[in-house]
Amino acid sequence: MPFWGEALVGLAIVVGLLGIVFPVLPGGIIIAAAIGVWAFVVGGWAWAFFAAAAAVIVAAEVVKYFVAGRTLKRAGVPNRTVLVGAVVGIIGFFVVPFVGLILGFVLGAMLAELVRGWSLENAWRGAVAATKAAGASMLVELAGGLTATAIWLVGAFSF
Repeated sequence: MPFWGEALVGLAIVVGLLGIVFPVLPGGIIIAAAIGVWAFVVGGWAWAFFAAAAAVIVAAEVVKYFVAGRTLKRAGVPNRTVLVGAVVGIIGFFVVPFVGLILGFVLGAMLAELVRGWSLENAWRGAVAATKAAGASMLVELAGGLTATAIWLVGAFSF
């Protein structure tokens, strides 16, 4: 693959990594697709690198849900709180770009906890726990994306 082609693949991977940190784009899918295109063009052993990178991304996607679930259970926060936080966060993203996603998530999680009948203090604790769970799952997904990127870099420099 010519240098400009690998540079485009690298740029797509960077966009995927940014999509993990700023959950606007499906980061893991973009990274896997970029490495898949690279493997298709290069062929041969590149498919082994793609398979390894895809396996890491899939594993990270699965593990992030277990990490978030465990964090929420430990804090006594139901999944519904995270769902409400996510919906309000998405709405907040369109109202106040980028910052609205985080503010909306925290506000939505807190409102969901208030509806459960908690005091304001307990609702805040639930919102913080939901935010920690979302952050932990993002870190797991980011670790998977960075590992897949490292696998691609080894493959790209090998061919």
